[in-house]
Amino acid sequence: MTVSPHAPAALTRSATRAALAAALAVSPLIAQTARPDSNRQHALDTVRVTGRIANLIGTARSASEGHVGSIELRARPLSHEGELLETVPGVIVTQHSGEGKANQYFVRGFNLDHGTDFQTTVDGMPVNQPSHAHGQGYTDLNFLTPEFVRALDYKLGVYHAELGDFGSAGGAEFVLAKRFESPIVATGFGSNGLVRAVLGRSIAFAGGDFLLGGEAKAYDGPWERAEGLRKLSGMARWSRERGASQFSMLAMGYGNRWNANDQIPTRAVSGGLISSLGQIDSTLGGNTSRYSLSGSYRHVGASAVRSVQVFAIRSSLDLFSNFTYFLDDPVRGDQFEQVDRRTVVGGSASQLQEFQGLGASHLVKVGVQTRADFIDVGLHRTARREQFATVRRDDVREWGTGLFVESESRWSPQVRSVLGARADGYVFDVRGDNTANAGQRTAAIFSPKASLIYTPGSSAEFYVSGGFGFHSNDARGTTITIDPASGDPAQRVDPLVRSKGGEFGMRIAPVHGLRTTLSVWGLDLASELLFVGDAGATEATTGSRRMGITLANFYRPIPSLSLDADVSFARARLRDVPSDETRIPGALENVVAAGITWSPPHRGLFGALRVRHFGAYPLVETNVQRASATTLVNADVGITLVRGLMLQATLLNALNSGASDIQYFYASRLRGEAAGGIGDVHFHPVEPRQLRASLGLAF
Repeated sequence: MTVSPHAPAALTRSATRAALAAALAVSPLIAQTARPDSNRQHALDTVRVTGRIANLIGTARSASEGHVGSIELRARPLSHEGELLETVPGVIVTQHSGEGKANQYFVRGFNLDHGTDFQTTVDGMPVNQPSHAHGQGYTDLNFLTPEFVRALDYKLGVYHAELGDFGSAGGAEFVLAKRFESPIVATGFGSNGLVRAVLGRSIAFAGGDFLLGGEAKAYDGPWERAEGLRKLSGMARWSRERGASQFSMLAMGYGNRWNANDQIPTRAVSGGLISSLGQIDSTLGGNTSRYSLSGSYRHVGASAVRSVQVFAIRSSLDLFSNFTYFLDDPVRGDQFEQVDRRTVVGGSASQLQEFQGLGASHLVKVGVQTRADFIDVGLHRTARREQFATVRRDDVREWGTGLFVESESRWSPQVRSVLGARADGYVFDVRGDNTANAGQRTAAIFSPKASLIYTPGSSAEFYVSGGFGFHSNDARGTTITIDPASGDPAQRVDPLVRSKGGEFGMRIAPVHGLRTTLSVWGLDLASELLFVGDAGATEATTGSRRMGITLANFYRPIPSLSLDADVSFARARLRDVPSDETRIPGALENVVAAGITWSPPHRGLFGALRVRHFGAYPLVETNVQRASATTLVNADVGITLVRGLMLQATLLNALNSGASDIQYFYASRLRGEAAGGIGDVHFHPVEPRQLRASLGLAF
């Protein structure tokens, strides 16, 4: 991937740094070269972004940020689109339902559910959905087509001023292609009814590049009831560079429907009632859609860089679930439908400028981010996907705006500091079928952040980082007074929940081609307050504390061979609770991800072998119930022939592990069991070994 800033041939030192920072704002990758004298003129060459092999020493603001390039993204055997996020050290992505539903995410001792506390964007557009029918911060990445993703930039922790809501654990941005070097034609097929087709092409249009691409996918899965997934997605983009200015217009569309195979109780399998690939309720599933239009503008001036972006998103979800079977309703069952219809409009603007003062050079970035969500959200009781009662139905308006400033100061060739802060304000307006739960709330929060960086040489850098962050709670939880399911009084939650954290880290490049980062981090969350969409009410817990270590390694000894190994350990505990009830259910304690990739630059054989492991973790606060560990091995091999023809075979779960993607412990009731139900481990198995093949052609 080549990024050309299109700046004048001769620039002063300050203009060079600003232009580089802006041109590569999609990643923190700014090639750090010798620092010229402030009066010297020099040429700005094309900067080549190469992914994890790039040396961020001298430019990174913390030990826990990085860039993943298209080569590394495409070299991974994938079973779900959301697994692209597993290129972030310590992140685990699983699924406990059908592929049309958002994945479940884990990082840094967080069970993020479907996205809370990890901010995700796609080309500047937010993906997290607040006050969502199925969970706060719902993050569905199934609309992405992996072939159209060019890069992934990530930042872990609360030390970056541009990360606002849902950014306590960190954030990531997917960068989509602006043009295809050559047309893309790819087809795939495999076990369990997989059929997939991808098309893409770029043409010159109106002085710029017009990109058009799409994907169609069908998949039944290994389940006794076919998943019946049917997905269509597409994107159209026009982009143009005119002098020092860049323009882009992006339209995306996505629709999907599926039958869900949710987690099942262990006792039903061990008792022979169903197999591990069966279901208690065979009528679960859903359909979803997402349509968006966005525009961006960036201008690289003589001493400043200005960026503006606007977006509009329309999305919908109808989801049918049943986790407890016949516990609440022994006749019709406990199936429910969650409905979410929303329109999101918003935008952002920023300016990056260099100043001189106090004997140092300061890069100052000032920005504003705003979004408004107009949401029609409902929870209904259903049987075989037919509604028979409404728990609650609400019309929600939520508007949040954040202002941030960040200054990176270089005090000497060895010492830098980054000081930042952001202020966020929110307005919540809930109008529903029960006036007792309606109302308005406003809230604001201020979040300072700082990093101190010491660079003793070109092969090592050390960081001390700290800051404050937050996540918003579901708007319905901020105005609730009566539990809509039971009719009992309900306690309102705080609109915004504070987080604070710190990190010691280092980044080293001891030998050619090796990049290693180590971070020792801690994070406190004021309260694990979340809206429970399955019940239509809120559940408040005490505060929490997480600590851990993350070691990430990437080694490319020769251009064709890459090796990576990431290890993460985390300790997550609830605070202000009895000493034997401190564990946080679902908080992963150790994660290992490693792989080897052979990818020659031209024709020939290529392949990858990857292992992903997450260890046992607590299922209940007392830790008496623990999930078993999961280890998966995936592999692929292929060959690139003449004229861009590529053949590839992928083997998922190569060792045919019978492990679980996710496990929970709670009470449920099968027909004939006691009215109070039985506490049991409920699990969603990983899919058995399967073979997939693809044929691609680039003209």
